[in-house]
Amino acid sequence: MRKEFESADIEALQEELEHFRAEKEKIRLLIGQIGGKTSGARDRALNITFVVAISALFLIDLLRHTFHMSVPVPALFSIELGVLLVSIKIIWMIQKQTKVEHFQFWILNSIEFRLNELSRRLARIEENLE
Repeated sequence: MRKEFESADIEALQEELEHFRAEKEKIRLLIGQIGGKTSGARDRALNITFVVAISALFLIDLLRHTFHMSVPVPALFSIELGVLLVSIKIIWMIQKQTKVEHFQFWILNSIEFRLNELSRRLARIEENLE
């Protein structure tokens, strides 16, 4: 009889382990979709592009005002373009942060659901034992 319980426990544990692995893979895919490891290279390239564009605008204005060079970009236009680029970058960062916060909320909600489910199961087990 003891062996029956041990084999049943082992089967239940193996089933739980497979369920855990499936959920782990599902979460890994979700993290990739919201901007996890898969979007690192793209984010880095976008950041470099923004830094290069802002630096180029700054260098053009520096050349214009320091060395009185004639540059094809009007002074006010380069300032407006710089403000636009910085604004786009801030909006992009806010959007990325919103995705992360949504995912964190989803994870916490899932954990709470699991805890409530475990609490109910434990209460039922305690009732059965009494």
